[in-house]
Amino acid sequence: MARTPRSTYRLQVRAAFDLDAVAGVTDYLHDLGADWIYLSPLLAATAGSDHGYDVVDHSRVDPARGGADGLARAVAAARERGLGVLVDIVPNHMGVSDASQNAWWWDLLRHGRGSRYAEAFDVDWAFGNDRVRLPVLGGPVEQAVAAGDLRVEGEELRYFEHRFPIAPETDASLLEQARGGVSAAERAVAERAEAVLAVHAAQHYELMDWHRADDELDYRRFFAVSTLAGIRVEVPWVFDESHAEILRWIREGLADGLRVDHPDGLADPGGYLARLAEATGGAYVLVEKILEHGERLPAGWAADGTTGYDALADLDRVFVDPAGEGGLTRAARPDAGDAAGAGRPEDWTELIHGTKRGIADGILRSEVLRLVRLLPRPVDGADDAIAELLTDFPVYRSYLVLGGEHLDRAEASARARRPELAAALDEIAPLLRDPDEPIARRFQQTSGMVMAKGVEDTAFYRYTRLGTLTEVGGDPSEFAITPAEFHERAERRHAAWPDTMTTLSTHDTKRGEDVRARLSVLSELPDRWALLLAELRPLASTGSRPLDALLWQAIVGAWPVSRERLHAYAEKAAREAGDETSWADPDAAFERRLHALVDAAFDDEQVAALVTGFVEEVAAPGWSNSLGAKLLQLLGPGVPDVYQGSELWEQSLVDPDNRRPVDFDVRRGLLRRLDGGWLPPVDETGAAKLLVVSRALRLRRDRPDLFTRYTPFDVVGEASEHAIAFDRGGAVAVATRLPVGLAARGPDPWGDTVLLRHAGPTIDLLTGRRFDEPEVPLGVLLERYPVALLGPAEAGDAAAGDAAGDDAEAGVAAAGA
Repeated sequence: MARTPRSTYRLQVRAAFDLDAVAGVTDYLHDLGADWIYLSPLLAATAGSDHGYDVVDHSRVDPARGGADGLARAVAAARERGLGVLVDIVPNHMGVSDASQNAWWWDLLRHGRGSRYAEAFDVDWAFGNDRVRLPVLGGPVEQAVAAGDLRVEGEELRYFEHRFPIAPETDASLLEQARGGVSAAERAVAERAEAVLAVHAAQHYELMDWHRADDELDYRRFFAVSTLAGIRVEVPWVFDESHAEILRWIREGLADGLRVDHPDGLADPGGYLARLAEATGGAYVLVEKILEHGERLPAGWAADGTTGYDALADLDRVFVDPAGEGGLTRAARPDAGDAAGAGRPEDWTELIHGTKRGIADGILRSEVLRLVRLLPRPVDGADDAIAELLTDFPVYRSYLVLGGEHLDRAEASARARRPELAAALDEIAPLLRDPDEPIARRFQQTSGMVMAKGVEDTAFYRYTRLGTLTEVGGDPSEFAITPAEFHERAERRHAAWPDTMTTLSTHDTKRGEDVRARLSVLSELPDRWALLLAELRPLASTGSRPLDALLWQAIVGAWPVSRERLHAYAEKAAREAGDETSWADPDAAFERRLHALVDAAFDDEQVAALVTGFVEEVAAPGWSNSLGAKLLQLLGPGVPDVYQGSELWEQSLVDPDNRRPVDFDVRRGLLRRLDGGWLPPVDETGAAKLLVVSRALRLRRDRPDLFTRYTPFDVVGEASEHAIAFDRGGAVAVATRLPVGLAARGPDPWGDTVLLRHAGPTIDLLTGRRFDEPEVPLGVLLERYPVALLGPAEAGDAAAGDAAGDDAEAGVAAAGA
């Protein structure tokens, strides 16, 4: 029977934190309470890659990450401490930024359609005239040759650091002339340039200006990343060879489960998962699947659930005050004088229609045109109609024969918006509903690209009323949810996908969990936030009110934060938004204003005072939200993941900021103090969060009998709206919500509010306090911390660990206070 984790701890494995480093923290992770370690991709990746999603060799563990021996040592250390192992895998694409590192890609470029690997990559050979188009040049190929940047060296074409193979059938004399070996005379320079061009023309690839990729690329890539080429794991031998090493890990007990990256890019995700289940004997498998609001994971998939973004959205929103929606919406509204805000729609649906259509007409137009080429006959306006259908598609993708309702919605929307496309839609839409049609399969792979780039990577940086809401997997039009709505969704998760992952932070989140928790406080202080923006705007501004709001939220949410981290975030955020500057066409003047705003937070005394003063107001309620969200995640239905380092405050911004090194020595030291009996304050150290994480993880791991159901617990009394509680079958979570409003109630904020629970003795595993009555006053239960973890008295020792250390006596005294 396949092993299932009770919790996981995600580690980013790279050269600076390799598999031997993983082995070195397994004792700490066991002490923390984690059940499995969850490792980022391990296969050989592009040299220098920190993330590992650019695999170049499926046959071996990356030597830079420790190699096969390092993996064996890491797993042995994990097994010694009873830890399972979950590994991230990447079936959709390979890294091709350096062709010489990827033997499959190199062979494809050398031999073209005659390569054994031609079938492995998703190339439209007919469109490219039997050549793979590589968008690496800074201009026309003739210009590169004339400048001497593109040249023949030995048996390769070289362009700066790029290397490309020479086809074996290339004329030898032509090669010799291109190398400059025929004559050293000055008149031979032009002849040599002509020879280089002729050699280039004779290859199975075409080096082209990178600006042409959006329209003319002929291979599928990961979203719009030309250095990640899609592969076809639906081809049996491609699956076999790309998974041989991965299956060895399962077969030899080096891994217990797999996390599948980006299944939406595959031709047949359901078929792939079925094949994977067969090959692994039904091992535990999670899919990185983004579910839109109300969407459900296909029940027939051979998977245990998602990587948890759906849960993340619920966990965030139950701590957002619905009363603040109007004020924050007004504060974020672009005014007519903004160069980068005028005319922008405020409605989320209209905004994402514009951003998705911009992606379909822009960086992914080559994918739209590939769909056009798959039509069985020419259709007038086909590119426009297909782009509109992709734009209006309400979820990431359909899975025919499922998903017909999503196509129906997209078609109805396209017809309503663009009645002039009716004739084209009449011909195209029926084809998209036929799972045997090539265009239908390709459309399914493409819609997710448009959604991801148009929403996550563009609209999320433009819709700036509350940063908590613009997180991967979230629908920013849903502002907040009630405790009753939270319970309903949690009960559904427990019933349908009990082993799905839940999370609050990942390597892909736009903001760390505690940044979002602090920003949720703005929903309780919308007028105060609007006033702060009004005070800051004359002092430091980019000229774009929406972008200013985004940047000030990042600064307030992550503070204290280094200048360098904020500069990197600001530049990425502005270029992703694409209003005034972009990756393809940076605006130097605008970006100077952008960086000046960041510098003002450090260098301008008035700005710094405003920022730090506001942070002082929101820090404590932000910590309350953080502890509440973490406890609900760790005790709630599903398998909770703790992202590396987030057992203390996780105030990272978007990648690569969230892949910074973690100081495990600091965490070890704090955990030892906690296990010695120390009860920390809720302050900037984050030790209170470590207390919550360690006690909750240990309880899940050591007492699974306390996690057999999900039952909402009632909280009654004058401040009941400020609490949320549930029982998992003996383990009870109680958390404070809307802490600003609670504090405003005065010196006795909870008043007569009580938790109604089952009769019998219970203890708070965080403080050691015992409660015997079925009605527990929240003013007593939450006197020390804004959260409580209740369990049977005998569960206390397991959750607390061995009480030993210098702080034991002080801790016991504090617990009885």
